Amino acid sequence: MSQWEFSTGTAEATQRLAENLAPLLRAGDLIILSGELGAGKTTFTQGLGRSLGVREGIISPTFVLVRIHPNLADGHNPGGPDLVHVDAYRLASPGEIDDIDLENTMDSAVTVVEWGEDRVEHLADSRLEIELVRTVGGQAPAASHPSDGGGRQDPADDFDFAGTFADADEDDDEPRTLRLRAVGPRWEGVDLSRLDQPAAPRNS
Repeated sequence: MSQWEFSTGTAEATQRLAENLAPLLRAGDLIILSGELGAGKTTFTQGLGRSLGVREGIISPTFVLVRIHPNLADGHNPGGPDLVHVDAYRLASPGEIDDIDLENTMDSAVTVVEWGEDRVEHLADSRLEIELVRTVGGQAPAASHPSDGGGRQDPADDFDFAGTFADADEDDDEPRTLRLRAVGPRWEGVDLSRLDQPAAPRNS
């Protein structure tokens, strides 16, 4: 297992790190995102999707569990993998993960699972584990699974009276630390140390 740590000061910087990771990804890759509410998991996924060239509109899939963003044939990365975006917050076990049939899309997509720690590791021999940590002003208690009695806050509690999801971390520019762990043979010898460098110009 290899590990790296990065610091970002803005949502844009968090997305740029994800954009730099995207060219290294291929269909079948699994990314597990962890971190408290508002840590930037969806923000990271938005940057990833933009660089992968998939359909826009990436938002938290908390209430639908899974959103599939297909690669755009007329985009900047035609023929690239789709993006499957999963929110495992309400799924209490690997068995419940199996019930949503992610195996059917793993071969053709990059699969990103928010709150996937201890739930989805069985889906692939290799994975990237990315923990996003708010360095100031954390709003939620330490993550604990719904099944363990830890009292983790339910995302449904974060809706304001207008029905807007209050965990809109894509607009939150406070500092963050991203801890990345590369697990398994897929990532042996792959250097991810420069993900926080300026992105190369993209051909459009």
